[in-house]
Amino acid sequence: MPPRSVCVYCGSRPGNDPAYMAAAEAVGRVLADENWRLVYGAGDVGLMGAVARTAQSAGAQTFGVIPQHLVAWEVGKTDLTTYVVTETMHERKKVMFMNCDAVVVLPGGAGSLDELFEVLTWRQLGLHEKPVFLVNTNGYWDPLTALLRHVTDQGFAAESLHGFYQTVTDAEECRTALRKALA
Repeated sequence: MPPRSVCVYCGSRPGNDPAYMAAAEAVGRVLADENWRLVYGAGDVGLMGAVARTAQSAGAQTFGVIPQHLVAWEVGKTDLTTYVVTETMHERKKVMFMNCDAVVVLPGGAGSLDELFEVLTWRQLGLHEKPVFLVNTNGYWDPLTALLRHVTDQGFAAESLHGFYQTVTDAEECRTALRKALA
């Protein structure tokens, strides 16, 4: 049986807080320690690169997916176990999601938010039941979870939305939650 696969969405930039990079590296180590395959956006920059380099150097299998137009910008990491180049961002997201058993979201920008909201929307529509974990490094996701609470409080989504994701504080709490979810 192939290893379980965890899709990690995160920034192609390092962010302003060194804790973000440390969290990305810690998640990469967790994936390798647990023999879980990393599925991610195939970049070698920012948090993306940190997760991949750490997971790879610790022995994890890596599955990267990048659209052709981002190969130069995100420095496509061609030495992965599996390296896929797609034509579009939509195809990238689809291939990443289809090849994972769970999703972990580290700090990131608009692209990470786009990926997160797409999987939350798909879950809301009943298209999957994959677990989604927000690694809330130094409270990074607090404004987002407050916004999601506002959305449900104002009647624009069912209360069940909050059951489609779980917030964890760090890589170790993420490991515990993933073990439970992937068992």
